[in-house]
Amino acid sequence: MKLTTITNVSVDGVMQGLGGSEEDRRDGFERGGWALPLVDEEVMAHLGEVYGRADAFLFGRRTYEIFAGSWGAMADPGSNPVAAPLHARPKYVVSSTLTGPRWARTTVLSGDLATAVRELREGGQGELQVHGSGQLVRWLAAHGLVDEFVLLTYPVIVGQGTRLFPQDGPDSALDLVDCRSTPGGVTIQVYRPAGRPRYATDTPAATS
Repeated sequence: MKLTTITNVSVDGVMQGLGGSEEDRRDGFERGGWALPLVDEEVMAHLGEVYGRADAFLFGRRTYEIFAGSWGAMADPGSNPVAAPLHARPKYVVSSTLTGPRWARTTVLSGDLATAVRELREGGQGELQVHGSGQLVRWLAAHGLVDEFVLLTYPVIVGQGTRLFPQDGPDSALDLVDCRSTPGGVTIQVYRPAGRPRYATDTPAATS
């Protein structure tokens, strides 16, 4: 399976609490709900296409619980292009504490994560999607397990909150596969990892 991460971020890289003011208040975060006012019809259509092509989903525990409490609680999920595939397809959640998940077709991965993810990728076909789940995305990227990064970048500077990539972490070159923008100013970029970056080593010529 191709492992794809899909992340909604602000221009300054924040991914925390995008959906609502009470969604994620860790570490005193007070600026939740920054993405929803900027979602236009084209963003929703794109997300519907993305979720619709997924063959399975992989979540970190926190994102899984947010999704289960929203998309998983819908009375008629079949009528929604995001909720329908989330309900119908296998879901895997990484957690050492979650037991007895109530959302149908959920499997908890609590052992050797690297082995579990490799078995998922090698044992199936299609696309394994990771939505949100920042800590998991960073771990997958550091272990070379991401095939594509999809970033939806919203035209806003949040100024606080958890960012997608840490201030000090592994580096990676990226190939831009696709890029477009929506009428509301959201840019959608698709990247593939391309090994280590190249760094300039030459000393710039002195100018008089």
